[in-house]
Amino acid sequence: MRQDLIQRVVIVGGGTAGWMAAAALGKLLGRMPEMRIELVESAEIGTIGVGEATIPHIALFNTMLGIDEAEFVRATQATYKLGIEFVDWRRIGHRYVHPFGVYGLDMLGVEFHHFWLKARSLGATVPLDAYSIGASAGMRGRFTHPRPELPNSPLAKLGYAFQFDAALYATYLRNLAETLGVIRTEGRIVNVLRDANTGHVSAVRLEDGTDIAGDLFIDCSGFRGLLIEQAMGATFQDWTDWLPCDRAVAVPCALGGDRMPLTRSIARAAGWQWRIPLQHRIGNGYVYAGAFLSDDEAAATLLAHLDGPPLAEPRQLAFRAGHRDRAWIGNVVAIGLAGGFLEPLESTSIHLVQSGIGRLMALFPSKNFDAAEIDRFNRETAREYADIRDFLILHYKATERDDSAFWRRCRDLTPPDGLREKIAMFRANGRIFRDQHELFPEASWLAVMNGQGIEPQGYHPIADLLSDEETLKRLNHIAQVIDETANTMPLQDAYLRELGCQPAPLRRVS
Repeated sequence: MRQDLIQRVVIVGGGTAGWMAAAALGKLLGRMPEMRIELVESAEIGTIGVGEATIPHIALFNTMLGIDEAEFVRATQATYKLGIEFVDWRRIGHRYVHPFGVYGLDMLGVEFHHFWLKARSLGATVPLDAYSIGASAGMRGRFTHPRPELPNSPLAKLGYAFQFDAALYATYLRNLAETLGVIRTEGRIVNVLRDANTGHVSAVRLEDGTDIAGDLFIDCSGFRGLLIEQAMGATFQDWTDWLPCDRAVAVPCALGGDRMPLTRSIARAAGWQWRIPLQHRIGNGYVYAGAFLSDDEAAATLLAHLDGPPLAEPRQLAFRAGHRDRAWIGNVVAIGLAGGFLEPLESTSIHLVQSGIGRLMALFPSKNFDAAEIDRFNRETAREYADIRDFLILHYKATERDDSAFWRRCRDLTPPDGLREKIAMFRANGRIFRDQHELFPEASWLAVMNGQGIEPQGYHPIADLLSDEETLKRLNHIAQVIDETANTMPLQDAYLRELGCQPAPLRRVS
């Protein structure tokens, strides 16, 4: 057996990030000889706990942990999610859906949307959303699981994720992690001890004088970056010039309105409001730029646009868009908010935790802490943040809105080179290219570029191999099949009840 194996892993901080890391490490590493995984958290400090919406990758994480989905949905008051509905982003009064999954059917080796663009040039007016089972079902409040055994059905490629209570998810994972042998220690960290020779963290000291020693430390301390920044000196790559929103106010409210399996993002005068319907309440928040709106104005705007009475006092948060220049330094790895933050416009916060854990497991170190492996971790982390950043900027840059100083500022910003190239290629001939390992697929870029009003001037010439008549006939058939399939799906509340859930009734909005 190797003599340089990591034997003591210390996770600093709980919440969603800490307990996701703890459960994953407990599951994958817990059986290694003499392995001890310990999570240190203080109930006094608390967690951010507003990230409730996810993207489809979360299902893979839960499956890896051996989680039963129905049990998880019941325990976390979860609802299903087929995409995100964007309201007033392109212009006031306009809405579209960024669905999970695909659009239509690719034909003749060319992406479906080129045939849709051709049909539009022929006068067809069927919107892109009509060719997505996710968008069609989501707007009707319907859900069922994918049916891969039916390859000719739109349900074969239905993509889905979850909306859940983040605090309940952390509790659920804590219970799981502890059954896998993870040790939880309650206490406030007052000092970080470092080895004089290597500079590595050797232990964290608690308020009662206890030292928690470790070989590898995972920093899940949130924005504070207790280990990665305060102890190891990581600096911050600030993207405020591209993503000016730097504050948020969040509040849950009683159920009202609808419970469609969609997260809703509503553009406001100085940012945007999220709406996340769960089984027992609705999560709400206003992400905004402090330079254009005061905290009091933001809270008042949010409270004026709730579907039910607030269930708590509004909670203010301050942040910067960006990431640490290095998420891994020495024997410290930052996961979650300790490593960086991008506003939850596309529900990527929990995914960034998940992907950070995945990279750590792929490059899990020995006590030698190979520099090349650490460099690779940092490069891949920085690239993922940049890829998501560009996708978020697209929502702001490509807008017709000029009704406030905030939106005029967004329209006038100079996008990063990669995003500028993507927009130019789509505008010319509807081309969409994504770099290797980029998180968002072509269908996601299509949804947002089309939804935000970027109009291609042409389409792939292969689309003309189908006659005009055949093109329209095929597209009409695809839209009809999707429409009929969506109508046969059960309403989400009925589906939840089949899983043993008891979703609370919705309050009528007068």
